[in-house]
Amino acid sequence: MRLPGFEDVYVGHGTDPAAGTGVTVVVVPEGAVGAVDVAGGAPATRETDLLRPEETVDRVHAVVLSGGSAYGLAASTGVMGELERRGLGLDLGVCRVPIVCGACLFDLAVGDPAVRPDAAMGAAACAEALDGAGAAGLAQGNVGAGTGCTVGKFLGPDLAMKGGFGWASASTGPLTVTAVTAVNAVGSVVDPATGAPVAGARVASDSAVQVADPLAALCAGARMPLSVLGRTNTTISCVVANARLTKAQATKVAQMCSDGYARAIVPSHTTNDGDAVFVLAAGDVEVPVDLVGVLGQRVLAEAVANGCRHARTAYGFPGAAG
Repeated sequence: MRLPGFEDVYVGHGTDPAAGTGVTVVVVPEGAVGAVDVAGGAPATRETDLLRPEETVDRVHAVVLSGGSAYGLAASTGVMGELERRGLGLDLGVCRVPIVCGACLFDLAVGDPAVRPDAAMGAAACAEALDGAGAAGLAQGNVGAGTGCTVGKFLGPDLAMKGGFGWASASTGPLTVTAVTAVNAVGSVVDPATGAPVAGARVASDSAVQVADPLAALCAGARMPLSVLGRTNTTISCVVANARLTKAQATKVAQMCSDGYARAIVPSHTTNDGDAVFVLAAGDVEVPVDLVGVLGQRVLAEAVANGCRHARTAYGFPGAAG
């Protein structure tokens, strides 16, 4: 289906609710200038080096957001195969090579840890993206890469809540920016406009709605249970703009967009998170780079909050959507 706000960018989900995992794929058939910012301390990523401004490849055909921890990187292979089957990718004369970047989050602690997004799920999500209907049906919450997400784990998993997949879009003049995200953070999630809690560490295990103040809890001496949390969290996102950007400019936008996490996740970018933000410049609108970054921050923060607002109770974790 079409990505909200775009006619030629597509998004699809693969969801396994029984296993508690899934994958989300953003596809740009004609390619887009890509960049990435990795701000977390425990990333699981694919093809991020080629996004550096000094590297020669300057077009990305898909970004894959996947569950399954590092095992989920296999989903990108299926996306490559599906794009190749459709004749899409970088033309190297003897063949086309789709440029597929991606990142994974750790959801193995819910559902069935032996089941992870694989090449078949990645191919199916890519096919859904390209063959699905319009953007109105893009689901949020317990779908795609958000299926097994949880948030607010800094007081331990027993007090955590359900995270999920979210999106948000905004325009100013000719510029449109849309963000999609899978929220699986150590920190709690707040409304970026008001600071009110959306989902996160609860004050008690029998409290489904009363969320603890994360900074107050941490400053009062609460300790993250590192034996449980180490390298098991990540919020991964893709921000798409209809702007014309160079790779260097897109990289700066990605760095700015990472601050959208800090507006909605408290604490963010910890040593136990693998936070990453991909940016795709998929248009010809000439606007200041800072404007793209500021709007990207805004929609990414809102997408994070939306992912938790729509998350339903599952796998023993209460969700804000009930």
